Amino acid sequence: MNIDTSNLEVLATRTSQYPVDDLPEFLLLGRSNVGKSSFINTILNRKNYAKVSSKPGKTQTLNFYLVNEDFYLVDAPGYGYAAVNKQQQKKFGLMIEEYLRNREHLERVFLLIDYRHKPSEDDRLMYEFLKYYQVPITIIATKFDKVKKNNREKQNKLIKEQLKLDNLDEVIFFSAINKRGKEDVYEIIKNYLAERE
Repeated sequence: MNIDTSNLEVLATRTSQYPVDDLPEFLLLGRSNVGKSSFINTILNRKNYAKVSSKPGKTQTLNFYLVNEDFYLVDAPGYGYAAVNKQQQKKFGLMIEEYLRNREHLERVFLLIDYRHKPSEDDRLMYEFLKYYQVPITIIATKFDKVKKNNREKQNKLIKEQLKLDNLDEVIFFSAINKRGKEDVYEIIKNYLAERE
């Protein structure tokens, strides 16, 4: 799949602000600092389009990136960042829940987890939350290149056990450094677009 155009079209905090053009949407969820901005830049073939911040908690809206005039990548605020106050965390949670419950154009969620670490309690709760709403999920294990080969089997087992993954869930091992997993993400999106034609 070639990315010819990409543009940050809409910043939304509520349903009335969502795009109205009926294009398929792919939602990105993950903890603050999991690498969502790097993931977006890699997928869109842009260097610093989504700002990579050393300070977590920067994204505070649902950011709709229109890609090839065909679909949206939707970036949501990161969860689990302690420096964002409880009221703000609750607001983010409600915003994401409203989107998940009401958005018929949502095709799939890419749930990003940091491959270097054991999935957090927040990761587990988010996974269960998505399952509850019966949203198709692909786990994106970011920073794959940072884990040595002899530790990868252990990490794979840890992810599967902690999240209680079922056999239908796909895990893509992703690296923004060497672009591993990029084509796998393209393939998923491409298949959805082909089904709509």
